[in-house]
Amino acid sequence: MTTSATAGAPQAPAAGRRPRKTASAPTGTDRIPKPSQGWYRVKGTDLKLRRVTTILEQGTSKGDALTFWAGNITAETAMANLPYLVSSSLYPDQRTEAYDWLRRAHTRKKDERKDVGSAVHELIEAHVLGKPMPAELLSNEELAPFLDQFLTFVEEWQIEFEASEMVVGNEEQGYAGTLDYLLRSPLVAAALAEYFGVDVPANTVFCGDTKTGGELDVKGVYPEASLQMAAYRKAKVAWLRDGTKVPMPTTFWSGVVLHLRPEGYRLIPAVADDAVFEAFLTVKRNAEWTSGLSKTVIRPALTLPTTSEERAA
Repeated sequence: MTTSATAGAPQAPAAGRRPRKTASAPTGTDRIPKPSQGWYRVKGTDLKLRRVTTILEQGTSKGDALTFWAGNITAETAMANLPYLVSSSLYPDQRTEAYDWLRRAHTRKKDERKDVGSAVHELIEAHVLGKPMPAELLSNEELAPFLDQFLTFVEEWQIEFEASEMVVGNEEQGYAGTLDYLLRSPLVAAALAEYFGVDVPANTVFCGDTKTGGELDVKGVYPEASLQMAAYRKAKVAWLRDGTKVPMPTTFWSGVVLHLRPEGYRLIPAVADDAVFEAFLTVKRNAEWTSGLSKTVIRPALTLPTTSEERAA
């Protein structure tokens, strides 16, 4: 004889299956979205916010600039290693190895600059938060000049930091990112007021960014920095270090980019107003085309119909 289960009573899981665990809501720092494969995923929800840096990589084009840069790096590497290349060219196995080494010269340089930039940002973050700086970074002779120049910048411009490495997002527009820092400085306010001919109160909050590549007064700060800053300025929410979600603080329509090099630094205004934000949204649409729709519009070649009925149709 079979009986029915009592209404409302919990049902036993099917044989061989484990009961599904209900995911608990994220708490504390787990509430801060983490970057993953070009997105920031908001835990406890199905929401994914496209990463600002990914948007800029996919949606902008530097034309032939990167091609010329890669060519120059390869040529410089070849000229600096002529004896090795000549001797390697005499033996097939060494020739292949030398060829592969030379053609990756620009990739090694790019990775090297990325490593330096990441390390410098880590040192800056530790300073801003008053945390001990990683010993392995402090003992790095290559990084020491960067840190010295950063500390000089902080002292000379009377910088007070409001936030560092803070995740911000705009859920309506579908993006998120991690800004370098927010700062206050009466000297920055005065300099921007004079530069733009507008009133800038001394206690104004500014978006700030650090770039470590290129050469002082030559290159190293590009227009994409303004697009990135405009996206951060127009974020609607921010996550504090304890995971608390708060409204994005209001900042001035021009931020500043600290171009930091071992031999010195420059503080560069970066306009990030409404017009620049609209340009960022255009870049975002370009990125969505590049990473999505563009992959589906060109289809396989047509085949000629094989029957007279198909031809007639």
